[in-house]
Amino acid sequence: MKFSFRKAALASAASLAMTIGAMAQADDVRVATDPSFVPFEMMDQASGEMVGFDMDIIREIGKRAGFEPKINTMDFNGIIPALQTGNVDIAIAGMTITDERKQVVDFSDPYYDSGLQLLVGVDNDDVKTVDDLAGKKIGTKIGSTSFDFLTDKFGSDATITPYPGSADMYMALIGGSVDAVFYDAPNVGYFSQTRGKDRVKVVGPLYEGQQYGIAFPKGSDRVDAVNKALAAMREDGTYDEIHAKWFGKAEE
Repeated sequence: MKFSFRKAALASAASLAMTIGAMAQADDVRVATDPSFVPFEMMDQASGEMVGFDMDIIREIGKRAGFEPKINTMDFNGIIPALQTGNVDIAIAGMTITDERKQVVDFSDPYYDSGLQLLVGVDNDDVKTVDDLAGKKIGTKIGSTSFDFLTDKFGSDATITPYPGSADMYMALIGGSVDAVFYDAPNVGYFSQTRGKDRVKVVGPLYEGQQYGIAFPKGSDRVDAVNKALAAMREDGTYDEIHAKWFGKAEE
């Protein structure tokens, strides 16, 4: 058979292009998030892009760990199933690290300290702590640790309504459908100072000290690279800069 350098060169070029294409595709990582957990993740109506604390964190991690985050938005209660089925590679959505969740997904090192907090109408002086919620109607978010907390504490002694999105439960509070909302402190606080200003107020202490983690399918080989990127961000001050952008200066 007559050997053709031209054909060999074309074949080599095609092979190289396929390899580069595969590498570029491999660098695209599917990241799941919940678009309603402000200010951690929310849709910027002007640009049509997801923005927020978590979005800045995962994009910076991607730069350092060598991948491009491709953001997939979904309801919070669908995120862990999406990880388990392999439909996404990473999830960052203000997700609390719990022993129960660790049985089905892997977590990064903690990247945010949080807790649960109580929100009531601005004129409500009857509810000051969670103990005052017995017999009340309470809104929270489906699939959240706040829902687990409430059901464990009250059982049938309170009417607990899990909403699919945080905006839904806040509107239920303002509209009088529930007496209080119980949910993650940063989200509750952010709403009270933005859309809920002068209409709602945060009351009571911080409950259930929690830590948020980035979630992965069990056995993911990306956990170590993400942890190294997080550690480097804390070391060089990048984490504090992102935190200050969304929450003010981090406490010493």
